[in-house]
Amino acid sequence: MGKNIFADNAAWVKKDLKFIWHPYTQMKDCQKFPPILIERAKGIKLYDSRGNFYYDTISSWWSNVHGHNHPHIKSAIRKQLNSLEHVLFAGFTHKPAILLAEKLVSITPKGLTKVFFSDNGSTAVEVALKMSFQFWQNSARPEKNRFVSLDHAYHGDTIGAMSVSGASIFNEKFRPLMFSAFKIPAPYCYHCPMKKARGSCSIACIKPLEALLKKASREIAAVIIEPLILAAGGMIVYPKEYLEKAAELAKRHNVHLILDEVATGFGRTGKMFACEYVEDIKPDFLCLSKGITSGYLPLGLTLTTDKIYQAFWADYEEKKTFYHGHTYTANPLSCSVALASLEVFEEEKTLERIKDIIPLFHRGLEKFRNLSLVGDVRYLGLIGAIELVKDKKTKKSFSFKERIGLEAYKRGLEKNLILRPLGNIIYLFPLLSIKENELQDILERTYAVIASLRLR
Repeated sequence: MGKNIFADNAAWVKKDLKFIWHPYTQMKDCQKFPPILIERAKGIKLYDSRGNFYYDTISSWWSNVHGHNHPHIKSAIRKQLNSLEHVLFAGFTHKPAILLAEKLVSITPKGLTKVFFSDNGSTAVEVALKMSFQFWQNSARPEKNRFVSLDHAYHGDTIGAMSVSGASIFNEKFRPLMFSAFKIPAPYCYHCPMKKARGSCSIACIKPLEALLKKASREIAAVIIEPLILAAGGMIVYPKEYLEKAAELAKRHNVHLILDEVATGFGRTGKMFACEYVEDIKPDFLCLSKGITSGYLPLGLTLTTDKIYQAFWADYEEKKTFYHGHTYTANPLSCSVALASLEVFEEEKTLERIKDIIPLFHRGLEKFRNLSLVGDVRYLGLIGAIELVKDKKTKKSFSFKERIGLEAYKRGLEKNLILRPLGNIIYLFPLLSIKENELQDILERTYAVIASLRLR
């Protein structure tokens, strides 16, 4: 019986490698490290075809919020399937989209009154960029056509999103396709761009943005930033004062503020949205995806203000229409799931419950600082990162060829953990439904993995 199971597993993986090209994957690696065939999931665990379980420590690419196989969310999908699975969203509408838009306007920062649907994080960002760009054209300010972003930012893999992301392995091959954007140093406290000591800098890293806006605001359409955590750029946690100052500068110099909360939205940082750490913040655009459906179905959306909306409101002949859309815009199933997820937040009091979990998580992560290869530990809410270095004094990193992250990933699997690294950075992005004993187990296993790594 056991041999048949293994043979069946091998056959499925062989077929996968014959037909499928996986994302962010050097497929040649799969000769030695083939993909793991997942059969089912429950709570915070995934189960493979051989019966092994893995803690979903990265929330299935930062998307699952309330746990796999949640009964309320599954019920919402079944209920919606009985009435409407999909309809074009130009000239038609449906109740799930209307209710979701109304709900999101009520829980996002004040002033965001209009919702534009798409289908993933990159498109949510593209929508914000294009709306900002066209706003200035519609407002007879065509010279305002440049964007400002951080040099460690990641905003997606479409052309516009790559253009406002920092230079990295994700986009370096596509540089000739991308438009030019202003880049400023990220507020990366461990590698401070201003060479200041942590905690005594008075947010000096805001000065490059201040200088740029003072000099070039006439040609700048918007500043785009991930609030408080640069996710794919290295899980870089930065002070809320930087975001506060950036928002104030954008307003002062009449440029739009685009907040990309694709990764940080829906409770990850301890608040529903990371930007809530800055009191009365008023972005011009808010980009959402991933956790909006708790990872069950694809959905993206961009919220904006009535001021932006009114710049497109005109007679058809004026050609101010926003000509942008997606086939699966506001898919009824996805909208129903998003509504169900927000209901779970309320019914299970998710944000209240994790208030007790978050301090345990942070204390557990602090223990990693004593390990020989750990240069920095950073966290906010239920997002945590451990940066591995070759030399703690000089902060020298491991080289690309050394692939220390891959070694951590492989050892993590042996301990039932999914530790998918960002280069030399090991991070934990647990589901908000995690229990104390599960969190403790994950921290202990992760500690053992990193403690087992050695300099080569």
